Amino acid sequence: MKRNGAQIITTLIERQGIDTVTGIPGGANLPLYDALQSSNIRHILARHEQGAGFIAQGMARVTGKAQVCLGTSGPGATNLLTAIADAKLDSIPLVAITGQVPSAMIGTDAFQEVDTYGLTLPITKHNFMARSAAELLKLIPLAFELAESGRPGPIVVDVPKDIFLQETEFDAWPEPWVKPAPDDIPEAKITPIAEAIREAQRPLLYVGGGIIASNSAEDLQTLARKNNIPVTTTLMGLGVFPPEDSLSLGMLGMHGARYTNMALDEADLILAFGVRFDDRATGKVSAFCPNARIVHVDIDPSEISKIKPAHLSIAGDVGQAIRALIPQVDANPRSEWTARIAELKQNFPFEMPPNEDPMQPVNLLAALGNMLNGDTVVSTDVGQHQMWAAQILPFRHPRSFLTSGGLGTMGFGLPAAIGAALGRPHARVVCISGDGSFFMNMQELSILAELNLPVTILILNNRRLGLVRQQQELFYGERYHASQFHNVPDFVALAQAFGIEAFNLGDADDPIAALAKALESPGPCLIEAPIDPMENVFPMVAPGAANSQMITQSGAKA
Repeated sequence: MKRNGAQIITTLIERQGIDTVTGIPGGANLPLYDALQSSNIRHILARHEQGAGFIAQGMARVTGKAQVCLGTSGPGATNLLTAIADAKLDSIPLVAITGQVPSAMIGTDAFQEVDTYGLTLPITKHNFMARSAAELLKLIPLAFELAESGRPGPIVVDVPKDIFLQETEFDAWPEPWVKPAPDDIPEAKITPIAEAIREAQRPLLYVGGGIIASNSAEDLQTLARKNNIPVTTTLMGLGVFPPEDSLSLGMLGMHGARYTNMALDEADLILAFGVRFDDRATGKVSAFCPNARIVHVDIDPSEISKIKPAHLSIAGDVGQAIRALIPQVDANPRSEWTARIAELKQNFPFEMPPNEDPMQPVNLLAALGNMLNGDTVVSTDVGQHQMWAAQILPFRHPRSFLTSGGLGTMGFGLPAAIGAALGRPHARVVCISGDGSFFMNMQELSILAELNLPVTILILNNRRLGLVRQQQELFYGERYHASQFHNVPDFVALAQAFGIEAFNLGDADDPIAALAKALESPGPCLIEAPIDPMENVFPMVAPGAANSQMITQSGAKA
């Protein structure tokens, strides 16, 4: 059979199970769009390539499978860079296919030419530039294999325009890549960990996004409950352990609960499973879990002992390791340790606001949490609202909380919510944003209206870059500069201009009832919630400080 490069790409991604792609066409990748028109693949026309990258990420985060975004050469590719880097730091499987100027023009500073290969080299798991149409028969399945295998991540395939158009003959289509079952963990690696758990008096499970990527949340819960080991998660691990369980310690680190960070200080064994020792989780590394032995299990061998030296370690699939551990670990009530955890929770609880004002952000999100059902997916942008959501909302299932953890990208929330609604079409999606973050990609409201997706957007509007202002207050002598917006639009009117139903909770007699009504809307809805610009997220660990030195609501160090 004979096909050109564009037809090869289209057929191969379809054979990989891709039914929806998102992107923006341009001169260099128009041949690919011509081929897509004749396929069964649905194309979502983003309004900005960064939005396309985050829409694809939203689909990938809720499905666990690599998704595809498209960009043309030059600015199309550079606009994708932030979404690609975000996927790299959060280990999200993504395949970005970019157009490039014709091969003969590469290196001539041709119109819309940039070195996409060079630009994406440090922010991808792997990248390629196609040199022939025939090479694409190998590159496309390999891109999906690399994106989904081991530690997931983004792959870029840069394709010159002439390669899209070049024809090649071949006998048969290559088989789609199918993820194999993970390798078994040798018993010799498991037994010492089981012995360490048996010997420990105060063990603690410290888990992250690797539990979600390996689909092992249920196994983690079985292990924790069998041996009565308390569980704390990173921001990326929220949803792997139900918050109402007595063993749950919630999120640790910079904005974790005081009792969580205190329990970590008292632990004598840390089981770091599917997690890297991120600075926002550990605080001052030398003071993190000072009395504990470290057991580190992660799919990425480069993470082992990179930040915190491990006493025992496994470089392998964390789900396989947990499943192998369960039969080797004895049932243990751990009465003293669980009693101590209960005591810490009682003596150092999460501090709720002193009043019941429904427009206070913690109160508002607590009310929202009571309205969410088990199928709801929550996305956030980055800032104070992100931390309040992580602290307050009850995430009970993996892939129910989508947020930019490693890169901390403002503008993530709305396009990721769109992707979540596309990837999980029967779920309600709630996007929690701030006015500063929402400015970044609010153009994607156009897609939301066009597709009539069941996405509710809640904007906590303090007319500030909230976390920036908070740090200026606490650490820069209240010298506020470039953290206030002096011209903020009417977000309700803005949404209505796009054809989206919208409310301002500040105008409602009963803000909580208005919020509940908005969540019942069958299509998209935007809710603006004006909040006090001087509200802060507490508790908080100052940058560079130890987790034991948390600043509390009163401003005193814990």
